Amino acid sequence: MLTVTQAPELFSYPRYWAECYGTAPFLPMSRAEMDELGWDSCDIIIVCGDAYVDHPSFGMAIMGRLLESQGFRVGLICQPDWNDLEAFKALGKPNLYFAVSAGNMDSLINKYTADLKVRNDDAYTPHGVSGGRPDRAVIVYSQKCKQAYKDVPLMIGGIEASLRRIAQYDYWSDEIRRSVLIDSGADILLYGNAERAIVEVSHELASGKTMKELQYIRGTAIIRNATPAGWTEIDSTRIDWPGRLDEIPNPYEMKDTKNQTCSTNKDGSESEEGMEEHESVVKIVPMPLHRKLNIDHATAVIRLPSFEKVRADSALYAHASRILHLESNPQNAHALIQRHGDKEIWVNAPPIPLETEEMDAVFALPYKRIAHPSYGDAKIPAYDMIRFSVNIMRGCFGGCSFCSITEHEGRVIQSRSQESVLKEIEDIRDHTPGFTGAISDLGGPTANMYHLNCKDPKIHASCRRLSCVFPSICTNLVTDHSQTTSLYRRARALPGIKRIAIASGLRYDLAVEDPEYVRELVTHHVGGYLKIAPEHTEKNTLDMMMKPGMGTYDKFKNMFEKFSKEAGKKQYLIPYFIAAHPGCEDEDMLGLAVWLKRNKYRVDQVQTFYPSPMSLATAMYHSGHNPLQRISYKSKKMVVHTELKSRRVQKAFLRYHDPKSWPMLRDALKEMGREDMIGPGKGALIPHEEPADHRHKRLQNKGLSPRGRPGGKGIVAKPDAKADSRKGADAKSGSGKPAFGKPAARPGNKTTGKKPGKKLQKSIAEKAGVKQEGAKKSGKPTFKKRK
Repeated sequence: MLTVTQAPELFSYPRYWAECYGTAPFLPMSRAEMDELGWDSCDIIIVCGDAYVDHPSFGMAIMGRLLESQGFRVGLICQPDWNDLEAFKALGKPNLYFAVSAGNMDSLINKYTADLKVRNDDAYTPHGVSGGRPDRAVIVYSQKCKQAYKDVPLMIGGIEASLRRIAQYDYWSDEIRRSVLIDSGADILLYGNAERAIVEVSHELASGKTMKELQYIRGTAIIRNATPAGWTEIDSTRIDWPGRLDEIPNPYEMKDTKNQTCSTNKDGSESEEGMEEHESVVKIVPMPLHRKLNIDHATAVIRLPSFEKVRADSALYAHASRILHLESNPQNAHALIQRHGDKEIWVNAPPIPLETEEMDAVFALPYKRIAHPSYGDAKIPAYDMIRFSVNIMRGCFGGCSFCSITEHEGRVIQSRSQESVLKEIEDIRDHTPGFTGAISDLGGPTANMYHLNCKDPKIHASCRRLSCVFPSICTNLVTDHSQTTSLYRRARALPGIKRIAIASGLRYDLAVEDPEYVRELVTHHVGGYLKIAPEHTEKNTLDMMMKPGMGTYDKFKNMFEKFSKEAGKKQYLIPYFIAAHPGCEDEDMLGLAVWLKRNKYRVDQVQTFYPSPMSLATAMYHSGHNPLQRISYKSKKMVVHTELKSRRVQKAFLRYHDPKSWPMLRDALKEMGREDMIGPGKGALIPHEEPADHRHKRLQNKGLSPRGRPGGKGIVAKPDAKADSRKGADAKSGSGKPAFGKPAARPGNKTTGKKPGKKLQKSIAEKAGVKQEGAKKSGKPTFKKRK
């Protein structure tokens, strides 16, 4: 098995000659700034969909400052007008290449909700204004760069490109799309946290090499015509060959190969024709046989089903997704190849993670930690959220199937030293405007994976698990949180630091393994509420999510309450849940709703499953197959909620307490044969009928009469309103609101049963805060609410 443990030290490369220009106060965004720096041109220009904030939480700042430290002159074109070609010529022609990124978020997730509704804002744009970047920003920006200077090499990266490096399901168009490398016209794609790759590519180009010569840089994807000679292809087109993840360390070997034959590669890669001018033939090896042939894994590549095949066959798509995730350990991953028409997408193995010293150096670069001065006083919401926070680590070995963090940042935790983190806190204290003594977060993708990794490098080098904590915590995983606990204590002791909050997501299944950490967290770093994400309560759905069972949640809850009581604090857990996850039955959502009601939770902000590119749950969503297990055409299809109505029903279960959800839930419960959950009593989920006051409000908002008939917009009579004889025409109901319906009884007179006259109507309307606009032909006045 291929094992790689080392890479050139990130800052070991000889500096490029332009280092003589020194460090820029801000990376230039205009010709005027370049002139002030004495630059006649930029060596590298980064085009990005986010506003420029010179802070290590923003990708363009990290990459720009890193390249600057290598001696290159780096300019930024942030949020350019994609309809104006001149915007992409603002800094002139770069000497080495354009680097394009959509920003810290995928441009489509940034713009659309899970229900495909357009969001009202964009946190990475000044004033939070939406519309500052195009859909599929990587493709659009890349095409504009090519139009501006067609002979300049083009690199793409960031999370949008990273998650689209091979053929992927696209939720927004509901189709399989080609690798973004082809659609963008770029020369090379960098995936993941790409510091190593971008430094190596930059120095290679500066030395005189071309993009076509950069074939085997880890963490990159390129386009080929065919597999190079001397390589061995491991065929993965038989979808039933990968074994169960928890049983077979090598996913490409199956114990029983009876009646199986080698598949013929119909993509043409076994032919000598078009072999990039090489003469020798490439070996094609079926997966069940490849170990017996003593393959040199350093020159072995896994052939995925082609774009055309995964587009036509959803089971093959699920299989390709499974293989991609199994080939994610940098220590043993193979290169991947996937045909797109007459081209091959070649994905090199993942980059070697940064060492602690390298991480420290990246975060010690001369960031200003504020937005570029050109934005003036404009607020950039994403910056406001993180300006007093510190990123202490990267990566996540949780492997949640619905999350794309692992596919982008990897499963290996990369941690900074405590000294580096403390130094950044002091920099925030001393230099960040508006700091009042409170650090808003010490975290990253998770709050408590800091310095947690495999205890044995040799074991890790051969591991292919998708998660270190599912279905149970690996016995080889270090779960000692003492480094994190020590960091918290040292950070609190810094002069001028009044409070440190922990806002990143907490893996409570790991936290319960270290009660001292939980005590430290609960006693000093929870401000009344702690958000955690069990995501669901039912085992069937939790297994599809790759999340722990509720027994672990209960254990953590008991710890949380115990330590909160000992600290003399009233603190509460705020759990997050997901509706409409692939494999989640309506019965599962009912179980979750019952749990919520039993525990007296009324969640207001709920999340519907969002099929982000490349996640395993997205493969489930598209194919109906479970890529966590061996896939075959005979496998039972999963329940997948693709219809809007079905997704809304699942979401309604999370909002069981909201009367607006009750009509939908009544229908759903009846279809499920669970009428027992409708009615009075503690055992029921929702009532038989909508309470009169809720129905009154709902009908009033729709401009309907008490019986649900079309009527005037505005006042609608409550069916149960009773008049108070002591208050005459201004009678009010028990709720303290004007009661309409039957005319109020007047002192000394019987109720006449007649409708109130115009003066009385006017009086009623004025007390209700509405304005009478006049009468229709029928003589009945219509009312509208006052503004």
